[in-house]
Amino acid sequence: MTASRAPAEPEVREFEATVESVDGREVVLSETFFYAESGGQPADRGTIDGVLVDDVTERDGRVVHVLGEEPPESLAVGETVSAIVDDAFRTYCARAHTASHVLYGAARRTCEELGYAGFDISAEKVRVDLTTADPIDDADLVELERLANRAVWDSLPVSWEALPDEEARAVPGIAFNTKTEEGAMSGGEAVRVVTVGGNGADGGGEGDRESDAASAWDVAACGGTHVRNTSEIGPISVLDRSNPGEGVTRVEFAVGPTAIDHDAAVHASALNAATRLDARVGDLPDAVDRLRDEVDRLEGELRDARADLLTARLGEFPTTEVDGATWAVGAVDGADPNDLRGPAEALLADGDAGDDAPDAVAAVGAGSAPFVVVAVGDGAAGEGSDGAGLDAGAVVDAVTDEFGGGGGGGPTFAQGGGLDADPDDVVRWLRSR
Repeated sequence: MTASRAPAEPEVREFEATVESVDGREVVLSETFFYAESGGQPADRGTIDGVLVDDVTERDGRVVHVLGEEPPESLAVGETVSAIVDDAFRTYCARAHTASHVLYGAARRTCEELGYAGFDISAEKVRVDLTTADPIDDADLVELERLANRAVWDSLPVSWEALPDEEARAVPGIAFNTKTEEGAMSGGEAVRVVTVGGNGADGGGEGDRESDAASAWDVAACGGTHVRNTSEIGPISVLDRSNPGEGVTRVEFAVGPTAIDHDAAVHASALNAATRLDARVGDLPDAVDRLRDEVDRLEGELRDARADLLTARLGEFPTTEVDGATWAVGAVDGADPNDLRGPAEALLADGDAGDDAPDAVAAVGAGSAPFVVVAVGDGAAGEGSDGAGLDAGAVVDAVTDEFGGGGGGGPTFAQGGGLDADPDDVVRWLRSR
């Protein structure tokens, strides 16, 4: 079995080993410091005797190095080869992986009934999936970022050790489930336990270990590569959150250059907004609240002005006598059915007050999607000469029977849409009923 030595000795980036087998582009070495993809951490990159390593996987207890091209004849069974692990990518993965533990430790301090549902490292960001009793909101996200960066600043030691399965599961507060087990056991009875804070592997006996675990920032079963101290991680910048499943919150964050660039972009946006609002960055919430109030006021005034304009336009409709009642009928553009209800009712209310106003209004929407709106004054409903009374819903039904479409409503207001006719034809039909 050729288990990777990368998790135990993550600082090793160059080594020599003997070729045990070659199968096409797949090479197995006597020992390796290449990390095989597992548990959300991607495989290492690098070279073997100058040939690019395209992928690293663990199969049947052996670490298989998949080359980017057919190996040269010199890379043969029994030969000693020189291997180089890509330093930049390994460093990034180690920092990102430890950062995920630090973030989980921060969540331990902010969330109730916390659970772990997986994680993943990509080139630009890292995700951690958490289960919590309550959803994580914006304030929680800010606090997670603050606490995580504080743990980085506090330069907490990071350590790891292999423990018997039963002993590992008994470690206080350990994150240990089907997600974290992958790669932590490597097919054996021992479990690799990673501790952030405390004394970890240097803690001595079982009693010391339990004390260290209880006071540690985070303890988890994990088979990944890690830095030796949280200060090596650098800034952690929370990017976003989402809900990929019921009860699960996905937190995405960045470390390294991506985090620095993200924070710089956020700072630039805040400064830009502050300049536009003539405020300091710290006063942006109050400035935005004032702006929102002003926008709400102006939008209200615009709605009132638009309603007054539509009321005036309806008041300009020609009137006609239908069944002993005065109807104002016409076409209107630049409005939708919901825009017209208030203006139509306002116009009819003038008639209820004794002013010279129609008993009912029928407005046909001009444009490519004709509609009809019918409103009947409260005082006119039920005053038809046949005793049946004026009924807005019945009029809309008659229009849709004649011109297609559909709609509905009650005796005093109804609307219909999808009319298959020219708006002027609908207006003429309504006037000649």
